[in-house]
Amino acid sequence: MHVASVTRLPLADPSLNFQHVASACKADVTCANCNLRELCLPRGLCDADMQRVENIVYVRRRIKRGETLFNAGEQFNSIYAVRVGFFKTSVIDNDGREQVMGFFMGGELLGMDGVGSGCYNGTATALEDSEVCVMPFSLIEDMASRIRALQRNLHSVLAREIVRDHGVMMLLGSMCAEERLAAFLLNLSQRFTARGYSPSEFVLRMTREEIGSFLGLKLETVSRVFSKFQNAGLVAVQQKHIRITDIPGLREIVGQTR
Repeated sequence: MHVASVTRLPLADPSLNFQHVASACKADVTCANCNLRELCLPRGLCDADMQRVENIVYVRRRIKRGETLFNAGEQFNSIYAVRVGFFKTSVIDNDGREQVMGFFMGGELLGMDGVGSGCYNGTATALEDSEVCVMPFSLIEDMASRIRALQRNLHSVLAREIVRDHGVMMLLGSMCAEERLAAFLLNLSQRFTARGYSPSEFVLRMTREEIGSFLGLKLETVSRVFSKFQNAGLVAVQQKHIRITDIPGLREIVGQTR
């Protein structure tokens, strides 16, 4: 496995004298001017609190496509904010097959599932060249005890994880193949929209096999449903490039069971 490159960040508050960041050097982009700050940091922080919050980001790591950020079963110590790129989390089942648990893009947090158990439940793998901000959880807890907005934001993120897991269970338990893929595409559309990208045109960083693993569908079924959607004028597919041509139509498919 290749070793991901690391960029160390400076301490904004000299009073937090952590020996393991003594060799930090200045990075070009800070939390204050990061275009994803509204997605992973609480809103309305004053300049002083923002400077303190920036202490949480210990290093930035660059992860090449196919490299792992952390592995299932490793001791939990940090949460990772995706700055650039796309990740999947997965586990290996008893038969040696990969089960994809989720996909994560810029502005989303990886590793939250380790907060309760003390270890990472899945392996996080980069689906393209990516960069993450490493946030040691001990620093997050310390800072959250002093900044109420950060504490509320942490609770909110944990709540979103619970809701996401519940949504996946509903997706796998009560929807047919067409409904699962429609819901998956709509979810990606919403997440890209929140980042200022097109809600209807994007590139799938994951393979169809990985989509099938996440949705509980066979590869052949995923390909069949994509073709069905394209023939129905719902999407236009060119390899990994997706253009949703009928968002209301996809919503109607998902809404049929509601």
